[in-house]
Parts: sequence; C-alpha cells; structure tokens
Amino acid sequence: MQEKNPGYVKSERHGHLMFIEFYHPQSNSLPHSLLTDLASHIHGAGLDEEVRVIVLRSAGDRAFCAGASFEELSQIKTSREGEDFFNGFAHVINSMRKCPKFIIARIQGKCVGGGVGIAAAADYAIALSGAEIKLSELEIGIGPFVVGPAVERKLGMSAFSQLAIDAASWRTADWAKSRGLYSEVHGNLQELDESIQRLVNRLSHSSPVAISEIKKILWQGTTHWDQLLAERAKISGQLVITEMAQRAISLFNKA
Repeated sequence: MQEKNPGYVKSERHGHLMFIEFYHPQSNSLPHSLLTDLASHIHGAGLDEEVRVIVLRSAGDRAFCAGASFEELSQIKTSREGEDFFNGFAHVINSMRKCPKFIIARIQGKCVGGGVGIAAAADYAIALSGAEIKLSELEIGIGPFVVGPAVERKLGMSAFSQLAIDAASWRTADWAKSRGLYSEVHGNLQELDESIQRLVNRLSHSSPVAISEIKKILWQGTTHWDQLLAERAKISGQLVITEMAQRAISLFNKA
C-alpha cells in the first residue's frame, strides 16, 4: 500500500535535546511507512546517550495529527493487512513508553484518533488553545482500540469513554487540559514555543539517570502493553475490512 506523497519523519539533535518531526500533506495523517519511521526515530533517540529530552512535533500550523491515513485504510483488503497497519500505532506508543528520555509533545493543532493516542503517550504535552481533540474511530465502524490504553492511562476511564462513545464531537483544549491530556495550553505559537524552550532547557541539564528512573515510575504497570496493543491491533484489523467500515472510510475520503 503506497501513497504518492508519504511525507517524512526527521530528527535533529541540539546538544542534549532531540527534535523529532513528522509531516504528511493530509493533515499530518499517518500511513504505515511514517508510523514505522516514527517508532524507529523515537527508539533511536532513546538509545542516544547524549539525548536527555525529546520534543515530538509535527510540521505546519494546523493539525497536529489527523490519525490514520484514510487513503491507506481504504486499500486494506484482509484482516492481516489491517492488523499490520494498526500495529504501526502500537509500535509508536510502545516506543514512547519504553524510551528512557522524557518526550515533550508540541501540540500546535487538532488531534484526531491516533493523534490523541500519540499526545497521550507523551510524558508532557504543551498545546495551543485551538488544539481540539476527538476519537473518531467509531464513526468509521472501528474503535480506539490500540490508542485506548494510552488515552485511558492519561485521562481516566470516564473521559476516555466520553471520547470513544461520542466520536463525532470535538473537545476543546481546555477540556483536554482539565482531564490531564495537556499539561499546558497557550494562546499563541510564540507562547507555546517559549514554554517548550524553557522546559527543555531545564531538562537538558537534569540527571539522565534520574530522568530514566522517573520515566519508569510514570509508566509503571504497562509492561504488558506489547501484547495488549498487538491484541487490540488484531481487533481493529478485523473491523476495518467490514462492509460498514469500508463504506464509512470511502465517504470520509470523498469529503
């Protein structure tokens, strides 16, 4: 399954700080190739002894991440292909979970589906006031199975269930902050980037051993996620090839 313009993932290190940026022309949606690259870049930054903190960001000034690539979802023909695709999100979340560095997410725009999962898997998310969120999976005949554990861990079951059930409704950045998804919300990009810079400057002078130990505590109780998210990817893979899902994905692609 190939797209004409697959976008990119790139990393750039400045001292103890690593910037990881992803881009896709369709609102920073993520085809399988970008999911694979993103997981690889995060894993690589985690192995780099010079890196103490990672800033995860997307390009542009609109959507942070629109979730799964609908163009690629529409091409899935078998449950195995679907499982492989959704395992891409599982690998990204697990790479963020296992990374011994703090991951700071720069959320400059809206998050949908898998994008909410990535924001939830970050250790600290700093968002713009217009960065609304929704878990739209049920609208297309599937569900937020793979990202669910990350979202539930960060927001709690009540907020997760609201997002999963009322899949068509946007929640504001302030709503997301009050539930713990966002650590900070700022009114403009300058304030957003200044806050990120202040935080990462402090963290870049912190003990890498202490950061790694804190990270372990923050993610306590998630060691089973390799198996859990793989099982969830299998459910999504089975659902995405159903007639209802393919019809809904087709309508979204035409919109």
